[in-house]
Amino acid sequence: MVEEIITALSRIRWLFVIARNSSFTYKGQAVDVKRVGCELGVRYVLEGSVRKAGGRVRITAQLIDATNGAHLWADRFDGSLEDIFELQDNVASSVAGVIEPALQAAEIRRSAERPTSDLTVYDLYLRALPLYDSYDTERMSHALDLLGRAIDRDERYGPALALAAGCHLQLDVNEGGTDRQAHRREAVALARRALGAAGDDPGVLGFAAHALGYFGEEIDAAIRLIDRALTLSPSFARGWRLSGWLRLHAGNTDAAIEHTETSLRLSPRDPTRSRSLVVIGIALFINRRFGDAAASLLVALEDTPSWAMPYRVFAASYAHMGPLDDARAIIKRLRSITSAVVPSFLPFRNPEHRELLLSGLRVAAGEVARDGPTASRRRDLKSRVTGAGDERK
Repeated sequence: MVEEIITALSRIRWLFVIARNSSFTYKGQAVDVKRVGCELGVRYVLEGSVRKAGGRVRITAQLIDATNGAHLWADRFDGSLEDIFELQDNVASSVAGVIEPALQAAEIRRSAERPTSDLTVYDLYLRALPLYDSYDTERMSHALDLLGRAIDRDERYGPALALAAGCHLQLDVNEGGTDRQAHRREAVALARRALGAAGDDPGVLGFAAHALGYFGEEIDAAIRLIDRALTLSPSFARGWRLSGWLRLHAGNTDAAIEHTETSLRLSPRDPTRSRSLVVIGIALFINRRFGDAAASLLVALEDTPSWAMPYRVFAASYAHMGPLDDARAIIKRLRSITSAVVPSFLPFRNPEHRELLLSGLRVAAGEVARDGPTASRRRDLKSRVTGAGDERK
């Protein structure tokens, strides 16, 4: 089990993972975690135990900051010994999937405590990452400033280049494509530079593939890049979500939902999990499951109130279902974020998917009229945000 977990963690390129032989010198000993960290030269320690009862096994694990002994994460995994290899694979991928965002969050906190006069390229990247995850236009611009400083110090630092490409993507989404050529030019150039500098880093591959797939026409090439990232690091939770986005853009909504649900399974406590709900919500919308889409997007917007795209799909869902007052209330909230209610660009390759969203947005924004729903249909729509309504009927 330890070997499987070490192998899974070693695929996370930004982690330095101690090999099995060194780790096993502490097996069965009651040791001080701070001493382990000092002796091995590591900042974090993963420890755990395995207990067996009959044909069942319980595995516990906890992640500890070796500098101060603080617990960062703990969980347990239960399974059957009937297929021990499957159990080992599932536990290893689950542990690795949870640990990556947990460690990244710890590193972001550590970087925030450093004086601004002592920032490294890595610190600048870490400070930009939560700003990117906010999906707020002003914070996204600040993230680009930080990343620009990092790139000035090291023009071949792949993570900063790739994340900067992602920032331009999100700015284009929030601004509705009003300055699309500028964002496209910068994003594509940064993504290609990132691939040239660190094309074997799963994180770089993921952000670069997303930007190229969003702005470019070669969606199949972008999907090949994200598939390569997931081959290199199968427990890369954010990578599975980015893969969901690309499948969504390509029109494969079932795969988009499947890959995004894999991301949620690998990292169920990820603070950015609401982004996954947006992917699922848009896929459900395209599948004309408007009630389910609205329910998913409603939850997501509680965590990302400054992200334009969920509001657009949320409003279009209500417009297609019937309650125009609700749809227009959402449009009012959307206008406080961006003036581009109806975007000039959508990344969906299927024209029917684009038109489904645009037609709903036009109705919600009052640009076109449509016949109101019947009284019986209005009653059916009362449960719209509970996900009960499948509008394909």
